[in-house]
Amino acid sequence: MTQTPSSARAQFTVPPKHPMVEVLGSGDALLRVIETAFPETDIHVRGNEISATGEPRQVALVQRLFDEMMLVLRTGQPMTEDAVERSIAMLKASENGDGPQETPAEVLTQNILSSRGRTIRPKTLNQKRYVDAIDKHTIVFGIGPAGTGKTYLAMAKAVQALQSKQVNRIILTRPAVEAGERLGFLPGTLYEKIDPYLRPLYDALHDMLDPDSIPRLMAAGTIEVAPLAYMRGRTLNDAFIILDEAQNTNPEQMKMFLTRLGFESKVVVTGDVTQVDLPGGTKSGLRQVQDILEGVEDVHFSRLTSHDVVRHKLVGRIVDAYEKYDTEHGTENGSHKGRPRGK
Repeated sequence: MTQTPSSARAQFTVPPKHPMVEVLGSGDALLRVIETAFPETDIHVRGNEISATGEPRQVALVQRLFDEMMLVLRTGQPMTEDAVERSIAMLKASENGDGPQETPAEVLTQNILSSRGRTIRPKTLNQKRYVDAIDKHTIVFGIGPAGTGKTYLAMAKAVQALQSKQVNRIILTRPAVEAGERLGFLPGTLYEKIDPYLRPLYDALHDMLDPDSIPRLMAAGTIEVAPLAYMRGRTLNDAFIILDEAQNTNPEQMKMFLTRLGFESKVVVTGDVTQVDLPGGTKSGLRQVQDILEGVEDVHFSRLTSHDVVRHKLVGRIVDAYEKYDTEHGTENGSHKGRPRGK
C-alpha cells in the first residue's frame, strides 16, 4: 500500500482459481455494497486486480475487507451481500477500538452442524460468542429479540452434541402459557395437545435431522419435546436441555427448571424479555434470574441485540423502533401484546 499524507492506494490481486464473480458478486452486487459503505474511497477493478484510493484509514479497511473475504472464499463458503455488510460492520467496530478480537472470517466460517446439504453457522459476532459460550459453560442464557438465532443455534449445538455422543438425549421444553399449562383440558394425545406450543422446536429439528428419523428418536426417548410442567420432579442426566420462550416462566418455574440439572448435562435457556405473555402482575423468571445468577461460576449470559437479527433487515428496524417507543413512553418491556414472535 503506497501512501501520502492525504491519501493512500492499495492494490489487491484475486488468485486465478477464484472467479471474480465470487468476489464482486453477481452483477457486481457485492462491489456495490462495499462502495456504498466506503463512499469516499475510489474502488476500481481491472482483470483480477482491485485497487482502492482514498483516505488512508478507509483504504486500509477496504484492503482488510478483501483479505477477509478471500479467507472465507478459500473455505468454499460463498460470500453474500449480508455477509459483506456484517464483515464491514465488524471491521469498522474494530477500527474504532470497540470491536472484537475475532475477525470476520473467524465468525463466518465457524461450522456448527452440516445437515441435509446445508451448513449451520453463526452469522454475527454475538452469535459466535453465544455458540462458544455453550461449549464452555454448563448453563447458558441466550437473551435477545426475535430473529437473532437464539433457539436455532442452541438446537444445532444440541444435535451436534447428540451426534458426537457428548450426550445421550436432547430435551426441548417451553412453558405452554397460552394453555395455562393445563393441557389436560385439551383433546387428543400429549403430542397433539402440545403441538401448537412446541411446533417451532419441531420445525428446527426437521431442518437439522432426517425427518424420517425424528419419530423414531422421539419414541426411543432420545429426543423429548414436552411442556415445562412435565419437567417437575425429574433429574436430567446426560442430556442437552433447552428451555425456549423462558420469558414466559414465572420465578418458581425458572428455579424448578434450573434445579433439574443432572450430571453430564448442559442447559441452554433462551428468551426475549420484551415479549412476555404472562398475566399482569406476574414477574418473569427470565428477568429475575439475571439478577440472581449473574456472575455465578459456570453460568453465562449471552445477550443479543437488533444487530444480530438474521431475518429480513426490517425485523431489526422493528426491534429498534419498539425499544425507542418503550424508552420514550416509559413503557415496561413486555407490555406490548401481539408482537411478532419467534427466534
